[in-house]
Amino acid sequence: MKTRWVNRVDTLFSSSFAVCFLLVSIACESKKAPQRRKPNVVLINVDDLGWKDLGFMGSDYYDTPNLDALATEGMVFTNAYASAANCAPSRACMLSGLNTTKHGVYTVSPSDRGDKKTRKLIPTKNIAHLSDDLYTLPKMMKSAGYVTGSFGKWHIGKDPSKQGIDYNVGGSSKGNPGKDGYFAPYTIDNIENGPEGEYLTDRLTSETVSFIEKNKDTTFFLYIPFYTVHTPIMGKEALIEKYKSKQGKDGQDNPEYAAMVSSMDENVGRILKTLKTLNLEENTLLIFTSDNGGIRSISEQNPLRAGKGSYYEGGIRVPLVIKWPGKILKGSTNHNTVSNLDFYPTLQEVVAPVEKATKLDGVSLTSQFMDTTANQRDLYFHFPIYLQAYSMVDDDGRDPLFRTRPGSVIISGDYKLHRYYEDEGLELYNLKSDLGERNNSVSENPLKVEELQKKLNSWLQLENAPIPVEKNLDYDESFEKVKLQKSGHK
Repeated sequence: MKTRWVNRVDTLFSSSFAVCFLLVSIACESKKAPQRRKPNVVLINVDDLGWKDLGFMGSDYYDTPNLDALATEGMVFTNAYASAANCAPSRACMLSGLNTTKHGVYTVSPSDRGDKKTRKLIPTKNIAHLSDDLYTLPKMMKSAGYVTGSFGKWHIGKDPSKQGIDYNVGGSSKGNPGKDGYFAPYTIDNIENGPEGEYLTDRLTSETVSFIEKNKDTTFFLYIPFYTVHTPIMGKEALIEKYKSKQGKDGQDNPEYAAMVSSMDENVGRILKTLKTLNLEENTLLIFTSDNGGIRSISEQNPLRAGKGSYYEGGIRVPLVIKWPGKILKGSTNHNTVSNLDFYPTLQEVVAPVEKATKLDGVSLTSQFMDTTANQRDLYFHFPIYLQAYSMVDDDGRDPLFRTRPGSVIISGDYKLHRYYEDEGLELYNLKSDLGERNNSVSENPLKVEELQKKLNSWLQLENAPIPVEKNLDYDESFEKVKLQKSGHK
């Protein structure tokens, strides 16, 4: 009997010791710093915003206090590029992580735009949208456990839910808000009409704020592709009046467009304030950029040449700010050459999804977040298509009839080489000394031309890039000459 009692005491003692040990362990664990969850990701992609249409990028006309403040809190990239010169291909590249040669979205269809009598070649046929089967950036984010939302212009498919988006407001295959479309009643898809006169940019931001509030305790990927500042140019009347009394300069003096820029800045400020109020700011990686250059006849980007639709710098160089508190140098400037193709591999490295994209054309920028040491890399652009001129006087392109004729471009170090397929024309520019691309130095620097030609040829061959060679039987040389003469082209 004594033995049984002793064994029972030993058992009770052992059990009590185990319970105490467990409680102490739990207490110790609770004192450890809580494990930081993956960062929320916010990607703001403004439509047709020019490289210098912001105060922190050098504009003296547009008032952008919220974005100017953002620039002091993050990293500004001065040599950032869109992967294409107009809406659909740039977005397709950014959200697939693949260059145009892999997905075939080269332009907003069709690819044979402009007068057929002035086109020497049959352009490559365009694919309007990304295939739903592609492993897009939103799909990758979902694989990492993120709730995904898109508020604004989708344009790379008919149904964002088939391309990785959980919550969609205003997104479909449409590429602009339509005639008079910035004020309710709206003409875009997947949005309930607000009160008459409601401003679309305000509404999309209100929907965005609601999404953040609803998902503040989860981890979210928030894509905000504002329709603004795409045409039609429509701003709020009070802001238009404000800019009418402000002196513009250097090709930036359009009050209606300035009003759109101001409303965009105001709404970015609302998003930033929401993140801060909900204590999400410190654990949010935020990217702000534009999908391509601005329309030159609306807002010039001097000294950059040309604008949207052109592969001169004004068509592809864009503003870019990335902010991630504690993970990126605050108030820093990065002069390295980067592309919106880099967003996908950067975010994939940050969020570590279960399923990774194995083939991406950009590079991760995470190594530059705390060290902006020069990082040499080449960028390639392929556009086997035609885009007609916006304005024969103001576009400032290679010729006044087209913003783009079929060709390819390589940027390598300080140099940029253009190749055109109609006439095998070549243009070489040193962007360090000639950012405006005014002095074609092909004849003065044959060795650099040869070097870049070899690189470009190798890339085109590796990509199996379609090169337009078939002659257009409707081309009329005499007709084209008359058109060029009427425009004043020499």
